[in-house]
Amino acid sequence: RNYVTRAHPTPRPAFAVTKALEMVLEAAIARRERIFAKWKKYNTTGKNLPEETVELVMGLNLDPRKPGQALRGNISLPHGSGKKLECIVFSEDENLVQASLDKGITHAGGEELVQKIVAGEVSLDKLDRALATKDIMPSVSRKLARLLGPRGLMPNVKTSSLCETADELLETLDTQISGKEIVYRTEPQGSVLVPVGKVGFGSEKLLQNIGSIIETIHSAKPEVYGKGKISKNAKKTKAKYMQQAFLSSTQGRGYKIDLSTVDPSSPYYLSDPESM
Repeated sequence: RNYVTRAHPTPRPAFAVTKALEMVLEAAIARRERIFAKWKKYNTTGKNLPEETVELVMGLNLDPRKPGQALRGNISLPHGSGKKLECIVFSEDENLVQASLDKGITHAGGEELVQKIVAGEVSLDKLDRALATKDIMPSVSRKLARLLGPRGLMPNVKTSSLCETADELLETLDTQISGKEIVYRTEPQGSVLVPVGKVGFGSEKLLQNIGSIIETIHSAKPEVYGKGKISKNAKKTKAKYMQQAFLSSTQGRGYKIDLSTVDPSSPYYLSDPESM
């Protein structure tokens, strides 16, 4: 069409995921170089200039209010997210508590730690993950559910934060501290926002992380999904699962992604169709 109005805006162009990633990195690097001169001149705190994070947003055809469509889980990134997470460990095993503290976390303990949190002596504001063993979960659920739940910190099996053994918890703790695993969940409108990694990782590592994210999200696709009315006897739907996707950095604009380049079944998966 040859006209543009508020009701008929100019269509937003879609780029191959490799091209979108290239543009995000170019803009972020140029922005960092532009800001660095002023930062170096006026920075008196001695802190380094924060590095931007590349983020991927996927608009999925999901309604979290319907059964089976509220996706939540972990994504293992081959090169990590670049962010070290602050963790807290709940367990009655004293050896496990000491081993957890030796790994560098600030808080780990049993019933005494639970009581300190209830009393307000230990803050939960800066925590990213809470891990626990099953022996202390009755106390955690009863006394801390209202504090941990709204923050998304409640230990559960889906996010691998509720562990059977001490070895399993320590292995999970190592993964969380190093930032090699991230948690995802569907937002009320059906979208999923996940960090891909730091700009300094480079395009090759970030593209591999994107591949792991896409494959995990597609493997978690429910048999029946959709935001419209679904028949009770429906066994399988032909509706499109991923409706749109965008790639951006912390301070940069978002670029719409050509869905054929983020579809594992497509011949253009994680590539540029124009270059083939």
